Amino acid sequence: MPTNLPNLLTYARIVMVPLVVACVIYDGDWARWIALGIFVVAAITDFFDGYLARAWAQQSNLGRMLDPIADKLLVAAVLLALTRVGTIAGFSLWAALVILCREILVSGLREFLAELRVSVPVSQLAKWKTTIQMIALAFLLAGPAGDKIIVGVTEVGIVLLWAAAILTLYTGYDYFRAGIQHLTSPVTERQVPPAASAVKPDGRT
Repeated sequence: MPTNLPNLLTYARIVMVPLVVACVIYDGDWARWIALGIFVVAAITDFFDGYLARAWAQQSNLGRMLDPIADKLLVAAVLLALTRVGTIAGFSLWAALVILCREILVSGLREFLAELRVSVPVSQLAKWKTTIQMIALAFLLAGPAGDKIIVGVTEVGIVLLWAAAILTLYTGYDYFRAGIQHLTSPVTERQVPPAASAVKPDGRT
């Protein structure tokens, strides 16, 4: 159902995206703490919407579609906002770029493979990548405001961002290696089922 609790949590996460960005761009200390608070709440909803959908048997096609979109909107928007205000700058821009490009490329690959009904399970390393990535963004959202309380908060965030970027490259390679045989096979050999029957391994069905 469009209005069940798991879907409402996903809607809320999407609504939080512009709120986080607005606080980051305002760039006052209090605004940074509010941005961090909203981001943490959004990250928590990311866990509970999928968990509750499975536990309560409330999976839906709408939830399956919106859940990964909400995740990617949150990560991409925060990265762009932090770049805009200079928290992510210089050589570290490459780490942000790697993460953004991987999200787009893997999403395209998953969509393609889903049409072929090919399952590409999420690896444990990919889950670690996501965890490190979210922690890095949390540190960077605190940024200058956090540095006034504990020296080096921004630097820790940058180090974790690079760690996430390195894992992003490795896990992205894993996904493409798993799907390369389907990408290179002739079109005539592909038995493409109707799009409505596609199943994405990391979304709600």
